[in-house]
Amino acid sequence: MDLKIDWNELWKERMELQSKTQMNTDCTNIWKRKESAKRFWEMSLENKDRVEKTLKGMALTPESRVLDIGAGPGSLAVPLAGRVEHVTAVEPAEGMMEVLKQNIETYEIGNIDCVYKDWEAVDIEADLCPPYDVVFASYSLGMKDIRTSIQKMIDVSSGYVYLYWFAGDTHWDIHSQKLWPILHGCEYRQGPKTDILYNVLYDMGIYPDVKVFSFEHKNRFENLEAALEHFKPQYAAFSPEQEEILRAYLQEVLEEENGALVQKGRSTRVKMWWKVSAI
Repeated sequence: MDLKIDWNELWKERMELQSKTQMNTDCTNIWKRKESAKRFWEMSLENKDRVEKTLKGMALTPESRVLDIGAGPGSLAVPLAGRVEHVTAVEPAEGMMEVLKQNIETYEIGNIDCVYKDWEAVDIEADLCPPYDVVFASYSLGMKDIRTSIQKMIDVSSGYVYLYWFAGDTHWDIHSQKLWPILHGCEYRQGPKTDILYNVLYDMGIYPDVKVFSFEHKNRFENLEAALEHFKPQYAAFSPEQEEILRAYLQEVLEEENGALVQKGRSTRVKMWWKVSAI
């Protein structure tokens, strides 16, 4: 018997399972704090090569109108603004949006519009100004209904859609697999990965170009307490006992480097893209 898998439902199930496992500590909650968002911005400044490679890998021209979904503090939107005609930056996390607006002011950028909403809550007519030549979501696919979310991206694009996501265990998955049973007494469950995403696209009649690559990054902290404050929301470690467990773990895994504590990570990433008009 040929049993057809509903990949979109599988995505929803994995998202729901991850949400329950992590006590609803989703990305929006993790990046509510301005301090965490600022650290993310500083980390992106240390990874300028990655930012440059990402921008060069998209079909951009000085006349392009671009939609950045899950813009964060502006890691891509800020350098992108100087190369294109217009950027619309959608970002649901309070801390990220605060730092993004601060960066727009600091760098005196006049061609970025900000939409402080989750992508699934965005109203195309009220919140956006389509069509966009390029629509992209860079590691921001934490949407419950991924098929509907992708269709909305297609609906506002007159050119390309680019999606960046994860394959296999990320370094934070590996840390969580070790920490979760100790902190919470249950197994850590990952969210959906690129295998499900590709099959959702395939079922939609979309056959994207695919590029797989490895990514290394460093997260720097001035001391152990700064690292603890950063990771507490990620690992839902809020009680005194949980904080002590996390503190001891961080003492083991963080490395000293030039007077700072550094978390080094490696993960496999995937870029998928297609031209909307070709579908």
